[in-house]
Amino acid sequence: MAAILLDVDGVLHVSGEPIPGAVDAVRRLRADGHRIRFVTNSTTMSRRQLGERLRARGFAIADEELQTTGDVASRVLAGKRVLALTMPGILDDLTGMHLIGMNADAVLVGGADETEEPGRIFSWLNLNRAFLELLAGAELYCLHRNRWWQTADGPRLDAGAIVAGLEYASDIEAIVLGKPSPAYFQAAIDAIDSDPELTWVVGDDLEGDIAGAQAIGMRTVLVRTGKFRPDDLEQASVSPDGIVSSIAQLPEWLERNR
Repeated sequence: MAAILLDVDGVLHVSGEPIPGAVDAVRRLRADGHRIRFVTNSTTMSRRQLGERLRARGFAIADEELQTTGDVASRVLAGKRVLALTMPGILDDLTGMHLIGMNADAVLVGGADETEEPGRIFSWLNLNRAFLELLAGAELYCLHRNRWWQTADGPRLDAGAIVAGLEYASDIEAIVLGKPSPAYFQAAIDAIDSDPELTWVVGDDLEGDIAGAQAIGMRTVLVRTGKFRPDDLEQASVSPDGIVSSIAQLPEWLERNR
């Protein structure tokens, strides 16, 4: 049986609406004996909130099976004074660090959603405060640096543009805590007691999921849902080990290719 890391946004759902067949596919993967962990770059809600949302849509998922960028940030930034430009929903996961407004050891940039919150979080005042903290010696971290994310209404600009702007202004390279960071994937592998070469990553993002996983020797399956774009696949420098129309086809695909 395989160890499988399943992306959430774009693989299980888009804007909270389950991909057709996704709930049954997760149930089938469990019945077939596969070890599963759910890995996400979502930064709009805490792990508990995300777990509740997925269960309300029929997914049999325990909070402990979800790995979020907030989990990783809490381990990496434990004990540090942190200026966090993040969505309020994820603050519950940012434990162990000291969240402050100035004199920071680190600046942490999160993601965005479709509410009015990003306009306040990424205001000129807050971004300038982050810039000044970086000039004073703070390190720059980001939960991810995704360029965009997929919603039911189409693509939406993500926080990668904010991260790039702070990098440019401060001449400091951000440390990425979420996918495609090798440390993020390794933490998920360790959690299900597997080895990279024995672990599958299933995702919709060629850069964040496929390239990131292959960089540490994992096997990959790309789904044609969520962020998937045929042109991106044709132009990509990486090639997934398998491609399926959606997660609904994954159990049968694994049966044929294990």
